[in-house]
Amino acid sequence: MRAVTALFAVVLVVVAGCAPVEEQGPAAEGPATAGAGDCAKAALKTRTPGKFTFGTDQPVYEPWFSGDDPSNGKGFESAVAYAVAGKLGYAKAEVDWVRVPFNAAIQPGPKSFDANLNEFSITDDRRKAVDFSTPYYDVTQAVVAFKSSPAAKATTVAALKEFKLGAQVGTTSYDAAAKQVQPTQQVAVYNNNDDAKQALRNNQVQAIVVDLATAFYITSAELTDAVIVGQLPASGGKAEQFGIVLDKGSSLTRCVSAAVDALRADGTLAQAEKQWLAEAGKAPKLT
Repeated sequence: MRAVTALFAVVLVVVAGCAPVEEQGPAAEGPATAGAGDCAKAALKTRTPGKFTFGTDQPVYEPWFSGDDPSNGKGFESAVAYAVAGKLGYAKAEVDWVRVPFNAAIQPGPKSFDANLNEFSITDDRRKAVDFSTPYYDVTQAVVAFKSSPAAKATTVAALKEFKLGAQVGTTSYDAAAKQVQPTQQVAVYNNNDDAKQALRNNQVQAIVVDLATAFYITSAELTDAVIVGQLPASGGKAEQFGIVLDKGSSLTRCVSAAVDALRADGTLAQAEKQWLAEAGKAPKLT
């Protein structure tokens, strides 16, 4: 997952020459190109010299992390974090983690981290307060319900309108539930996905909205009598993407973006996605 700094410089040249910025889509913070010297470990202005500090929420969930321990390198986002650090010249022992609530991480103001991974979808509103790296994952939102629930029989977005839905507060899952489905009842909001799942168990909601990878994990390992009702269509036809969050105007943004681009170019992101986000089945698409 790691590469020496010299190889990183070579990869950056390849990326700059072969992958135009517009191919990354409009979600990118800006051109990811940066001089190799500017992104050398010694030149990076991190919170702690010689260390790179990542932030994430507490708790964190499968399949993005494992065992609520971001430092173990297990789970897709933990693996991506250490791969990014490696591209920037940091060994695993030189990576620190801090816990920051989801909403606090995307609010304006100084940050306690250098970069943060916590399934942050890149949106124009959020970019007013923070920087985002170029995207490292394309997201689909999905609806989960118990097999016995009438909501499980829905095949269209319109068919979900009559049901009570739930989602984590401040997330694009909530936005999808409220704005795309537009249910007749107000969407219930929860501090985290654990609370949303408990509400589903208690029949306080008939379905919850989460990202697709999380939906596969929930239905295969946590709520085995639940099913993925279906995937919601992309809002406005625009793909949703996850990006790494940094402080607004951070000097690290371009280097982190360059590292993400290099990981995409050398196949590391694809391999991590295959390893940690492999889907156990196919989810239908709601129309």
